[in-house]
Amino acid sequence: MEIKTKRLLLSPLGPQYVKSAFVYSGDLENTKFMLDLPEESIEETQEFLKKAEAEWQKEFPEFYEFAILTEGSHIGSVCLYLNEDRTEGELGWILNKRYWGHGYTFEAAQALIDYASQNLGIKKFIAYCDSENIPSYSLMEKLGMSRVLCRSGRKNRSSSEGRMEYKYALEIE
Repeated sequence: MEIKTKRLLLSPLGPQYVKSAFVYSGDLENTKFMLDLPEESIEETQEFLKKAEAEWQKEFPEFYEFAILTEGSHIGSVCLYLNEDRTEGELGWILNKRYWGHGYTFEAAQALIDYASQNLGIKKFIAYCDSENIPSYSLMEKLGMSRVLCRSGRKNRSSSEGRMEYKYALEIE
């Protein structure tokens, strides 16, 4: 399954992207506000990509991890993790910092929302971010999401301190 937009191709994420994925997933600046990143080795990235690829083989995947491609280059990923009854999806994204500021993440996330609502019947989307990750929560707001929760206790992998976290939600009629 692939999703095409004006500038992007969203393609199933898998081990073929290990080198380009590790460029952004192993970079501290790129992953400063992430829960499970940075990855410490290319082997850790490889294991994650194998799990993503295996999920794509299921008849009803529990999550969808897409590589974001532009002009044939892998620049990031966007994902949707479904709840148990497949009525709600949690969005996530990461983009190689070299491509920040060009609207690629918005374009990819909007395409995934459109696809999931039209083809998977998902009508509620949520997303979380560190309260200091202004670009991420600005993107959520641009997608039409509203802040529904602010809580303490977030533990980013790159930080030893507890952080504040925002939760955003979007319901589609």
